[in-house]
Amino acid sequence: MGTPDFSVPILRMLHHEGYDIKAVVTQPDRPVGRKRVLTPPPVKAAAMELGLPVIQPEKLRGSEELQQIIDLQPDLVVTAAFGQILPKELLEAPPLGCINVHASLLPKYRGGAPIHQAVIDGEKETGVTIMYMAQKLDAGDIISQKGIPIESDDYTGRLFDKLSAVGSELLKDTLPSIINGTNNRTVQDEAQVTFASNISREQERIDWTKDATTLYNQVRGLHPWPVAYTTFEDGNFKIWWAQVGNTKHDTVLGTVVSISKDHFEVASGNGTTLALYDVQPAGKKRMTAEEYLRGTGSKLQIGDQFK
Repeated sequence: MGTPDFSVPILRMLHHEGYDIKAVVTQPDRPVGRKRVLTPPPVKAAAMELGLPVIQPEKLRGSEELQQIIDLQPDLVVTAAFGQILPKELLEAPPLGCINVHASLLPKYRGGAPIHQAVIDGEKETGVTIMYMAQKLDAGDIISQKGIPIESDDYTGRLFDKLSAVGSELLKDTLPSIINGTNNRTVQDEAQVTFASNISREQERIDWTKDATTLYNQVRGLHPWPVAYTTFEDGNFKIWWAQVGNTKHDTVLGTVVSISKDHFEVASGNGTTLALYDVQPAGKKRMTAEEYLRGTGSKLQIGDQFK
């Protein structure tokens, strides 16, 4: 059971290792892009390529699809970024239980956006946890874990790929012990729990009172989706990539303090600046700051203000 790209290597590993996959459960096809083209989730596309049956419940609880899954009598249910809470009757159905591949070192970062939040928070390490599923979100017993460093130039998209590979390998190594009943089982320490809820629109907005390092972590934590933004000339101005700037200032926050060929620096908290390198003005496509400064932003001046 999984939905996004993160889940695909895990599905492929299970298939490659010869496990008998009775069904692949994923979210329904959704409209994508400006033309709203109905598009299957990545896991469905992979499952069809592998010739595996696919089930796509809009909502599991109380659905015909739920009974269909239970009727398959699975020995084990594996989930990885599925996107729905599993009902009690499914959690209790498989004799080996329901396990989840979660992209954090639990009990830190329970919830739907653990990778985003770890980067936004400036964490130096993240990882993957294989855990038993419980009715409470990401609260089940830990079976195995593997940590990796978060490099200073890592961003959410890159970490998704790294952690997907880690999760696939960790699950491969862990499954035999689950099947033969020799696996570890560690209760989570509730005192250490933190949460990473799905990213809100407010979390995407740049607050220029924060220092440049905090803003840099925010930008890379939201790259390449859903993307940080500020406002300029009454429109939303997306910041796809930025770095901590070199200029010191004592001016109004959000003010442009320097303009170079390939970037410009904006005043942020504690006398720091954020250097913008990859942007998207309102109503325009994504572009480098150099392209912006040659075109739409050619009138940008020191003293102009982002809010």
